[in-house]
Amino acid sequence: MTHSTDKLPVKRLWYTRCPAPTPFGIAIQQGWLQDEFASDGIDVKALQDSNDPAIRQSHFTHSQAHSFRQGGNIPALWASAQGADTRVIGLSWVDEFQGLIALPSTGIEGPANLRGRRFGLPRNTRAQVVDFHRATALRGFVSLLGAVGLTLDDIQLVDLPTAPRGLADEPAVGDAGAARLLATERGQEFSFEVLALARDEVDVVFVKGASGLEAANLIGARAIVDLSDQPDKRLHANNGTPRPLTVDAALLRERPDLVARVLSRAIEAGEWASAHPQASIAYVARETRSAEHWARHAYGAQLGSQLQIGLDRDAIAALDDFKRFLFKQGFIAQDFDIASWIDPVPLASARALLAERRLKVPA
Repeated sequence: MTHSTDKLPVKRLWYTRCPAPTPFGIAIQQGWLQDEFASDGIDVKALQDSNDPAIRQSHFTHSQAHSFRQGGNIPALWASAQGADTRVIGLSWVDEFQGLIALPSTGIEGPANLRGRRFGLPRNTRAQVVDFHRATALRGFVSLLGAVGLTLDDIQLVDLPTAPRGLADEPAVGDAGAARLLATERGQEFSFEVLALARDEVDVVFVKGASGLEAANLIGARAIVDLSDQPDKRLHANNGTPRPLTVDAALLRERPDLVARVLSRAIEAGEWASAHPQASIAYVARETRSAEHWARHAYGAQLGSQLQIGLDRDAIAALDDFKRFLFKQGFIAQDFDIASWIDPVPLASARALLAERRLKVPA
């Protein structure tokens, strides 16, 4: 059915997501957003597919009109603090593996051996936006050291300068052969940190998710402390927890109907994940470019039931706690009110839209 409106006509919706477990990513993988708007003549396109570097960079700046984003919360928080006019319309929370890892050759066998050791902290020397890898690692150090009664004052922080490719760089050409692919593809997320371990430049690094487990296994590292040791759920919050679904506020004001429809498909994706737990693991493995084995261990047996979109009060509180951490550590320049950044109306509208659709389906 074609949806008519007297409001601002929209010909294209943009989206972006991180290589991470999100219901928004499931909806995209399943082609549900394209299906939703096909009869309206609205094109749905990924920022990363644009030839314009400024549009690709909107993954971090959220400057592109008519765009949605779900992924790591550090860029989303940073963009809002920089003045980007965005709103959070949903949150998802998958409690992924987070760990401090070390090689057996260091002699670190448990938390008691961490005091005084060299902790590798990545520093992006090319970063034109927030250095989210550095912020993620620092938060991991603080949270996991705190779980075993230590602080940053008990360790040595060692900068690991790196200059990874960014989204504004020339996009990869998928069918141009392996040599071209290696020249353009962004590297494995934690390859730089585990190489520093292998070279004995540091004793401990932070990794997370399926890619973190896979990288640790590649060099034979062991987890000395992991997230299960941290009882304070607020301190589980990091770049990947919770993951906000954001939209540019102008689109929300001008076409709330379109926003509700996008959000309704993300809700349906979460329902699909709950009903298809094994397929959800396969989806996350594809998203994170990891083997299913590592996805299963990194995100747990309850992954399918966690891939929900909502505005849970505890998730909002944890996001606010993490925002304060980023401000205190200088990763965002301005503090701001989380509550005013979140708009609950689209979620209620999307749920009402789904209920209306289901009433119309013949029994």
